[in-house]
Amino acid sequence: MNKVLIIAEAGVNHNGDINIAKKLIDVAVEAGVDYVKFQTFKAEKIVSRAAEKAAYQIENTAKASESQFEMIKKLELDEATHLILMDYCKSKGIEFLSTPFDLESIDLLYNLGITLNKIPSGEITNIPYIQKVGGLGNEVILSTGMSNLGEIELALQTLKEAGTARENITVLHCNTEYPTPMTDVNLRAMNTIEQAFGVKVGYSDHTLGIEVAIAAVARGAVCIEKHFTLDRNMEGPDHRASLEPEELKAMAKAIRNIEMALGSTIKQPSASEAKNINIARKSIHLAKNLPAGHILTAVDLAIKRPGNGLASIHLPLVIGRALKADLKIEHQLSFSDLA
Repeated sequence: MNKVLIIAEAGVNHNGDINIAKKLIDVAVEAGVDYVKFQTFKAEKIVSRAAEKAAYQIENTAKASESQFEMIKKLELDEATHLILMDYCKSKGIEFLSTPFDLESIDLLYNLGITLNKIPSGEITNIPYIQKVGGLGNEVILSTGMSNLGEIELALQTLKEAGTARENITVLHCNTEYPTPMTDVNLRAMNTIEQAFGVKVGYSDHTLGIEVAIAAVARGAVCIEKHFTLDRNMEGPDHRASLEPEELKAMAKAIRNIEMALGSTIKQPSASEAKNINIARKSIHLAKNLPAGHILTAVDLAIKRPGNGLASIHLPLVIGRALKADLKIEHQLSFSDLA
């Protein structure tokens, strides 16, 4: 059984403070996830100074007049900070990951030895970006928020032509609204992607709570990505759509339980239930005292527990047979009782 990859998305919830970033790593370690993921970008490379903030960003940050550029500029992580956080992750026994949002950031992470590339939803139509990621030949996780099947197909084809094999790509169904309304999750689309392109699939979750991520695992997700924070009341664009520490821990535990519960495709008695077969099932007993030589009819028989005798599937082989000896009510029949 393959383990579900759980990515705890710290994103920009460090608020530009390395100490908060380290605390987020500690939370991810405590939760037992596989990766803690940040975001790598240069504000000048990804947004114009005139770009407005999204509605959810305005709601979640104190300065409504602040531009998107001003907001994210404060959230940049430089190379030195990346190295510090990577070393901290290594010391804590958790994998470091970051999503690049521009071409230079792809190079930065590659030069730092990151061998798993995460393509965010906003870059799915950014062909030069996808070509650059595809040319690295690494494992790729592709988020698909705001996209349709045609755009996903183009991204997958671009990755393939650039040098990334289809088997090295995991596609995450996603909705890019923070938080995502339950009515817009459309989780079945994850399986549509799987069937349409023959790829591994997962789910990047922006809903409140943990139930949709757990449901995605039950539907076959091999990767789950979920934002988390130290406190949803902190100021910042993504905090309010993020899990708090105990919720992250509960999600990871639930995913591991579902992972075990999915089991195999073979239907057979499990080791734990085998001992209950004879207790729970029934077998053929006599419904009354009967003498030797009596020819058995349906009214002479009762189906009762325990089930370690002749099962009722053998009734056609019992009815019409004679008893060899006198037998009392509730006697559990065996073929040796029959003439």
